[in-house]
Amino acid sequence: MYGRTACQLVKEFASGDKGQLVSFNSDLVQQVVAECSQHLLELQSLIRKMEEERLDIQTVRNADYYGALIHHLTLVRNKRCLMAYVYNRAEIIRNLLWKIGHVLPQEIEEKLSHAEGEYFKKHSAALKYYMSKVMIDLTVDMVPPKDPYIKVRVLDDIGDGILLSDDKTANFACHSMHLLKRTDAEQFISRGQMEELSG
Repeated sequence: MYGRTACQLVKEFASGDKGQLVSFNSDLVQQVVAECSQHLLELQSLIRKMEEERLDIQTVRNADYYGALIHHLTLVRNKRCLMAYVYNRAEIIRNLLWKIGHVLPQEIEEKLSHAEGEYFKKHSAALKYYMSKVMIDLTVDMVPPKDPYIKVRVLDDIGDGILLSDDKTANFACHSMHLLKRTDAEQFISRGQMEELSG
């Protein structure tokens, strides 16, 4: 049945958890693109046949016309399914920048296609450029903090000599606790390397 492969792409995306990426299904995308190419060839063949028979394509309603119409509508449907798949993945990728930061973890990066990886890098670079021009880090606090300093516990050994915003260095050994500026700790918290301690 025409359009079934493209429909699988949309179902695959819709069945996943909201806001979570599954691996880019390049095989299914290539199948849909190949199907579109085949429909285009069939459509062009039918239109050429009608033109050779000197039929008015706008008014004639014969088998060739309806065949061409089916191929055209299938092309449109496949295109819409591909666009929905790519657009929704791009939206999640854009949101990752705000949730995780400018560096993607390896497990997420593996789920992206090459083009999606480039898209994330360019989007990240554009945001960094904008933030440098306005001199504000927009990725830090989505909710204004009550206190600029927070207590954190290091969950993974991050290392020593980490440069902080006040030009001091810190040693973030596993299970150590620190009182840091929220802006310094936020990137490590979003990556799961630190946790904020309440109280």
